Amino acid sequence: MVVLNRIYTKTGDDGTTALGTGERRPKYDLRIEAYGTVDETNAAIGVVRLHTADMPDLDAMLGRIQNDLFDLGADLAVPEREGKAERLRVVASQVERLERDIDALNDKLAPLTSFVLPGGTPAAAHLHVARTICRRAERVIVELAARPEEQVGAAGIQYMNRLSDFLFVASRAANGHGAGDVLWVPGQNR
Repeated sequence: MVVLNRIYTKTGDDGTTALGTGERRPKYDLRIEAYGTVDETNAAIGVVRLHTADMPDLDAMLGRIQNDLFDLGADLAVPEREGKAERLRVVASQVERLERDIDALNDKLAPLTSFVLPGGTPAAAHLHVARTICRRAERVIVELAARPEEQVGAAGIQYMNRLSDFLFVASRAANGHGAGDVLWVPGQNR
């Protein structure tokens, strides 16, 4: 259990923040950017959930995802180090559950005949915003993982890649299973 008695500590007033290991890094550090953007994805999903009360299955999926994103943030906040006890890590079963949720939603969707523009219902529009933030988080995490001195678990990268797919499929589900999708019309405004 996490206990937060004081919200402000003043320790970041010098422009640094602490990782879960206690190591301090500049607030612009790529690892901080990675888990900060994961947190931003989570917040965007929280906004989506303001519009999913009438879609209990989707809302439950989004609630599980929000918890997974906190797991991923914890994973990223504690870099893997040799000889150290393992902390909370995103694992393959979380990716697999996300895949099952994608398949369950996708089975009910109308086939696509064009690319989909962000829009439709409020839930769908916000899901598209969450998807684009998720893609940015994935890019930052992949950049972090490419640095030889940084360790990032493969399951975390896979999770974010799959999550953007989930958010796309979920946006179509929130648009009447695709019936309310806003389709791209190439060259429409020439």
